[in-house]
Amino acid sequence: MADRTTVPYTVRALDASTWDAFAELVERNGGVMGGCWCQNNHRQPGLNTPEEKRAAKEERVRTGRAHAALVFDADDRAQGWAQFGSPEELPALTHRRAYDLDPPPTADWRIICIFVDKRHRHQGVARAALEGALDLIARSGGGRIEAVSQTTTGRKAPSGFLFSATVELFEQNGFERFRQVGKHSWIVGRVLDPS
Repeated sequence: MADRTTVPYTVRALDASTWDAFAELVERNGGVMGGCWCQNNHRQPGLNTPEEKRAAKEERVRTGRAHAALVFDADDRAQGWAQFGSPEELPALTHRRAYDLDPPPTADWRIICIFVDKRHRHQGVARAALEGALDLIARSGGGRIEAVSQTTTGRKAPSGFLFSATVELFEQNGFERFRQVGKHSWIVGRVLDPS
């Protein structure tokens, strides 16, 4: 694993000025998870093809209705992101049925998807993305934040199941476990002061 102090990352908000870098990263990774374009968690009906999801995501980004911390490497090429937004913006959750049985306190923000280019995993990109999302949330007023993530302590988890990073990474960033909602999945949360 790379020492994060030797890997120079910068984080910028996903917006109209960074859309092309985001789109290039998604295209470089085959549309991400079968062409979802990080659009599935918005739960926008009628989007069936990757092309429709791409167009919808671009429209959301350009109108300020999609949020992410986009991670750039030293060559100014996007290598990952952390998608975040209000529960209204991102209503979809993994383990929703178990979550709804005993939900945590109402959140102001959700961190729902952390993606890293397959050639840049285990190099600190996910950490930079999560820290960048927390910084952007603090600058937007802070508040209660939640995520549903998986533990990896004592097991090797396939990277395809870690689309929301790991519980351990969230805990290293001040999150606490609320409740287990799957075999390895937990609701985690924290309150973040505004900056």
